[in-house]
Amino acid sequence: MNSEIKSAVEKFEKLIESQLERVERMKNQKGFIDYSKLDKIIIGVCGGDGIGPVITNESSRILRELLADEVKSGRVEFRNIEGLTIENRVKAGKAIPDDVLEELKKCHVILKGPTTTPRAGDPWPNIESANVAMRKELDLFANVRPVRVPDKGIDWTFFRENTEGAYTLGSCGINVTDDLAFDFTVTTTQGTERIARLAYEYARKNGKKRVSIITKANVVKTTDGKFLKLCQEIGKEYPEITTDDWYIDITTAKLIDEKRRRDFSVFILPNLYGDIITDEAAEFQGGVGTAGSANIGMRYAMFEAIHGSAPRMVAEGRSKYADPCSMLRASVMLLSHIGFNDKADKLARALDICMFEEKKLTITGRDTGATCEEFGDYVLETINKLG
Repeated sequence: MNSEIKSAVEKFEKLIESQLERVERMKNQKGFIDYSKLDKIIIGVCGGDGIGPVITNESSRILRELLADEVKSGRVEFRNIEGLTIENRVKAGKAIPDDVLEELKKCHVILKGPTTTPRAGDPWPNIESANVAMRKELDLFANVRPVRVPDKGIDWTFFRENTEGAYTLGSCGINVTDDLAFDFTVTTTQGTERIARLAYEYARKNGKKRVSIITKANVVKTTDGKFLKLCQEIGKEYPEITTDDWYIDITTAKLIDEKRRRDFSVFILPNLYGDIITDEAAEFQGGVGTAGSANIGMRYAMFEAIHGSAPRMVAEGRSKYADPCSMLRASVMLLSHIGFNDKADKLARALDICMFEEKKLTITGRDTGATCEEFGDYVLETINKLG
């Protein structure tokens, strides 16, 4: 065995060991946290970088208004968490600096702004995505993204596995030689079963009649094949729900089929496929700026916009015109997750009015439209009118 192969095998062995340790941790997990039994719910507000602080601060302002009575009574506490900027992360040499992670772990739920992930050619070192790191550190295994456009027959909810697949070892690839590189994808029994069960439980509780499992199991036979078989086994426990499965390539085509897309309801997907297809789905709703995202774990939950940090907007001095709607949709999911469904419904209704019905103000990302703050004022004004 030459030195290049030996070095690669040693690195791969360490990756296997770390994943086996993660499997053991999953086996010992307890159930979901019950927010109704907490004396105080701590909401961390983490602005990120780029346009993140602008849209996160606006969403935080509206959340604080909606939860003013709960804050006053001590039932809810907001905590601002700084330090998740690209500059600070590069300085620490970590996707999430240790002091920031410590503060995040003191919260129950987190409202998180977009963060910059360096790519080849960027002026930053190749540090891991803060999103991927947070999902792993807090074990936020389920990325839940709803997309709803009633007049197009679209009412979809995506359950994207967050901690496995092609992303879990995304920064741990191996360059065996200058000519050969490997990345890895991971599927575990425990990781797949918990995302599948969460999706089926959601379908049952919300009267959804179909769950679609999305893979490329005909080609990626081992990991995608395992994901498909395990999801199908969980589906047998829910006989009132129809289970079907689709390959990722044909799924992307059928989502634009006006007749067939009406059949879809709840999706279960591995990480990479879920990332791609939920961005496509969001376009039907008006783009990634209109869709929020929940990252759910047993102990923690994080809510975020599904778009990036838009550094170009900052460089061009346009950050104050950033669209807060994706973060506000995420805030709806946050409110619902911690048990304030009436407030979640009120915010969701106000957003429908402001974004699709009245449309008194329009966000364009430039000075031709409203500022982020002006749109936030419009949403608050609408909420107050709803009573």
